[in-house]
Amino acid sequence: MSATDPVVNLQTLIRCPSVTPAEGGALSALETMLSPLGFSVDRVVATEAGTPDVENLYARLGSTGPHLMFAGHTDVVPVGDEASWSHPPFAAEIAGGMLFGRGAVDMKGGIACFVAAVARHVEKHGPPAGSVSLLITGDEEGPAINGTVKLLEWAKDKGERWDAAVVGEPTNPQTLGDMIKIGRRGSISGFVTVRGIQGHAAYPHLADNPLRVASMMALALMDPPLDAGTENFQPTNLEVTTIDTGNTATNVIPAKASFAFNVRFNDSWTAESLQAELIRRLDTAAADQRLRPGREAIGYEITWSERPSHVFLTRDDALVSSLSAAVETVTGRQPALSTTGGTSDARFIKDYCPVVEFGLVGQTMHMVDERVSVADLETLTRIYALFLERWFANAVA
Repeated sequence: MSATDPVVNLQTLIRCPSVTPAEGGALSALETMLSPLGFSVDRVVATEAGTPDVENLYARLGSTGPHLMFAGHTDVVPVGDEASWSHPPFAAEIAGGMLFGRGAVDMKGGIACFVAAVARHVEKHGPPAGSVSLLITGDEEGPAINGTVKLLEWAKDKGERWDAAVVGEPTNPQTLGDMIKIGRRGSISGFVTVRGIQGHAAYPHLADNPLRVASMMALALMDPPLDAGTENFQPTNLEVTTIDTGNTATNVIPAKASFAFNVRFNDSWTAESLQAELIRRLDTAAADQRLRPGREAIGYEITWSERPSHVFLTRDDALVSSLSAAVETVTGRQPALSTTGGTSDARFIKDYCPVVEFGLVGQTMHMVDERVSVADLETLTRIYALFLERWFANAVA
């Protein structure tokens, strides 16, 4: 079958129920699209104790440089209440100019468009003047343990090297052409447990309420602000996401209090320097006597998330300018170069080559009735196709 039509490509992928960590037939469908174009395809199953096995795909067209990677994922989040969908989530039905289905924008749509762009390039020009690869995981919406990280390691061990990468996540807030992601803030999560002494609420002198300190600690982490932002990034932001004692009685002082927090940090910090600053603030709050007069610093423990995401900024002018110019030529819009939002698999790819992100409009991702404009699929395919021409022309020159 021809892979030049992004609508047909996407319908094929959506009809594969690849809810994390199930492959669901999506990688097999992708292999069927890529093999006739001349891609060599490897299916890589990654494993780790205590986590589900995940199947991933790596495909390459060409054997020389320059080498461009396109990265994405075929796994999708659960559909939720299927009865709430106006169209079956895995039927890929089109209505009112919109294609409905789980993964339509996040991010089978981006993959479908990139495959169509490569197919059109091959049909029009033949293979690119270098190599194109697709690095596709089935674990982006899951724990991200057996996906991109291990697929990158596998490919590196095999001898693969890349000059640049595009991640096809839905980056546009409102309209196709709004935004290219050229970096991401870092992310760290922590869990703090404060140890007190349980007792009767009417006899506080016999107890030591850990909530008095936990509240001071949470405040100390948030105030004063960690920074005012930098040239390319928003201010670092810390959110306390839960506070708990496990206590259901109103007349009992709890024995411990716990709270969790997440920080999205800019390039004022490294993960290590930020952790040091947060511990300094926690130590100061633990010794604060305003709510516990005459008492020593209370004991606490902190546990960090195992894999902090590190902040990064892509400064590859050839990559950014080639993509920006393609977007502006096709849409007439000059895309904003942004570092906003959460994390993506670009946080892993940046250790191997310069990386940017550009895909569809993300307004319906993870929602009931996730959908994409059929017109946007054609527009994104044209952007990717023009980008391929310009990037390889610039890279070879």
